[in-house]
Amino acid sequence: MAVTVIWHNPRCSKSRETLKLLEARGIAPGVRLYLQDPPSAAELHAALAALGRPAADLIRWGEPAARALGRAAPEADLVAAMAATPALIERPLVIHGSRAALGRPPEAVLALF
Repeated sequence: MAVTVIWHNPRCSKSRETLKLLEARGIAPGVRLYLQDPPSAAELHAALAALGRPAADLIRWGEPAARALGRAAPEADLVAAMAATPALIERPLVIHGSRAALGRPPEAVLALF
């Protein structure tokens, strides 16, 4: 059985909604409070591979630090920035086995199951 983990920020409504949606479906994901337990660059690369998307798709572009980097920044720079400043990571991210999905909207993660 595949392990399911949500990179969760309890202060984020989309993150709370996604967790609630999973639990309502009988899915009890491991909860990673990624702001307190930031993912490493290697974990971010693995998450991006599971998403099948570039680092730019996992950045919260509304954050000043992200805008300072710019969308044209090299992939490695974006990953390093997210590892150093986890508030730049878009949330929530649900990882299920070798696949992942962003919970924007929350129902998007249901495609993993």
